[in-house]
Amino acid sequence: MSEFLPAPRSGRGSRTERPLPVAGEQAVPLGASAAARGERRRYRTSYHDACGIARALDVVGERWALLVVRELLLGPQRFGDLRRALRAVSSNLLTDRLRELEGHGVVSRRTLPPPAGAVVYQLTESGRELEPAVLALGGWGLRVPMPASPTVSATSVLLFLRGSHHHDPTEPPATCAIELGDRTWTVSSAAGRLHIQAGEPAVADARLRTDPATLNTVLAEPAMLDNHLADGSIAVDGDLATARRLLGADSS
Repeated sequence: MSEFLPAPRSGRGSRTERPLPVAGEQAVPLGASAAARGERRRYRTSYHDACGIARALDVVGERWALLVVRELLLGPQRFGDLRRALRAVSSNLLTDRLRELEGHGVVSRRTLPPPAGAVVYQLTESGRELEPAVLALGGWGLRVPMPASPTVSATSVLLFLRGSHHHDPTEPPATCAIELGDRTWTVSSAAGRLHIQAGEPAVADARLRTDPATLNTVLAEPAMLDNHLADGSIAVDGDLATARRLLGADSS
């Protein structure tokens, strides 16, 4: 049952909404066994509304669905990467969301070539079209009070980095490797635009090592960079000026 709709009432005159099965699967009939009824959790309820907004929410309106999309905006991720980024979601629920998104053509999965051989999830072309809406929703959400003990993922911080700083198009191209936990991201600027993708750069002008929460602090308050460099919570190898510029923390 969608979190946007009340649960159907039982009793005379009530009407139970029919679940919308994931593509390629069949709904479990009412009166089925307890085990079969448990399977119904995999199916969500449609709004049965012709509006495009409601129809979109039929696909991505379940809890965690849009956060899965957010985590895939900068490139493919393994199941374990998604679990670490979305700490409060259970493995079973994440599996359900991925199955649903895949069934609706928003997400696809593929196996990396050897030696990795890992299965990764990625946005389809249709899924990538959600990016402007997801980023707009994020901008709107900044006005909402911060939750208690919030978490922050590497992808969300890097999306903030990409969207919050404007770079001089006359500055020379630069590339920085940013290590956040056990993953490395390539951050490069060229012609005034910032590009971010997962993985090691072929050549880097600088390498920065920290954690997502610390990087988020610096992006919010660039003047704090020197403090974090001094206490070791951020380490930079290579051209410090390049790292400062890409973080929007240069003193010029």
